[in-house]
Amino acid sequence: MAPLSDRQFAQSARRELLEDILPFWRRLTIDERRGGFIGQMSNDLRVQEDAPKGLILNARILWTFSAAWAYTRDERDRALARRAYEYLARHFLDPQHGGYFWELAPDSAVRDDKKKVYGEAFCLYALAEHHRVFREPRALEQAARVFDLLEAHAHDEQYGGYFEVMSRDWQPCADMRLSDKDMNEKKSMNNHLHVLEGYTNLLRVWPQPRLAARLRELIDLFLRHILNAPQTHLQHFFDEAWTPRSDNYTFGHDIEGSWLLCEAAEVLGDEALLADVRAVASRLARSVLTEGLAADGGLFYEGRDGRIVNPNKEWWPQAEAVVGFLNAWQLTGEDDFREAAGRCWQFIQQRVVDHQHGEWFWSIRPDGTPDPAQPKVSAWKCPYHNGRCCLEIMRICDS
Repeated sequence: MAPLSDRQFAQSARRELLEDILPFWRRLTIDERRGGFIGQMSNDLRVQEDAPKGLILNARILWTFSAAWAYTRDERDRALARRAYEYLARHFLDPQHGGYFWELAPDSAVRDDKKKVYGEAFCLYALAEHHRVFREPRALEQAARVFDLLEAHAHDEQYGGYFEVMSRDWQPCADMRLSDKDMNEKKSMNNHLHVLEGYTNLLRVWPQPRLAARLRELIDLFLRHILNAPQTHLQHFFDEAWTPRSDNYTFGHDIEGSWLLCEAAEVLGDEALLADVRAVASRLARSVLTEGLAADGGLFYEGRDGRIVNPNKEWWPQAEAVVGFLNAWQLTGEDDFREAAGRCWQFIQQRVVDHQHGEWFWSIRPDGTPDPAQPKVSAWKCPYHNGRCCLEIMRICDS
């Protein structure tokens, strides 16, 4: 397939966002009976009525429709951003101890009251975006309150960084796992990547010196501890003192981290730090391109010691690969990064987009077919990665 010009790239992303992703979520995911949004839907659009409602999905919907409205100015997007904001405030927000519950039952009763820092960070990220777009002062107040709670209760004053999971009243928990597939360790790359992402977005609208100091600390932790020694991959799990506890790496996190670290350093406005981060980002992107990109343009999921250990191609690493490779191309001027972004986008259009039912399949198996067991909507399957990918393509390629 011929390479995409910048104009073709931006037009394709615009069509994907405006004709597929946003219409799917507007039309099919509103829970008219119980409020908010549905908890789970299969690939063939069957809603699972007893599925819980997860904090991550609802926070990511808030971010998506707030960011989308800034581009579309479509009142349907404003309405869904408002719906998501009000549902979070009414049902997920803990009125007693502050912060946001991890999971609700289908009827909005609290099902899991833990304060998982990953989820709090996504709320902060989304609330900051909602304020940035709509100038909603309560959203900024709530985002600042989450920051204060994380700093008071989850920040590790001895070794730096943030513990993974707290109880409802912000006490340490024995079980630190974000999900069942994660290791029970006190610190993880994934958690810190999204705290960094959230703090970056909050600093845009709330330029407080203490927030800037914490964002700088997060970048430093990535450079000193989370990057492996050759600075080619992000390590996953750590003990309290940042001793690595895992030896695998996921290409989606590596490439997502490469551009989110650049974004954080740009918002801080420190040119020396930005130069260091850009050098690291280029190395990360080069490793992902060399080791993780398949011949068909799709990004493999996981590697270890230079080998592919999970050859599936999930939706979110594909989205992050497009953005990360475009970012690396802007940093270096090296055309193979631009070509890789286009190839991955074409893989998305050919294999990942569900041209029958809409939106994107969760995962493409090694034989090139979608995994039918994975849902189209779930606590983790959301419009944030792919929606943001489209917005970023348009920002970069339309400029």
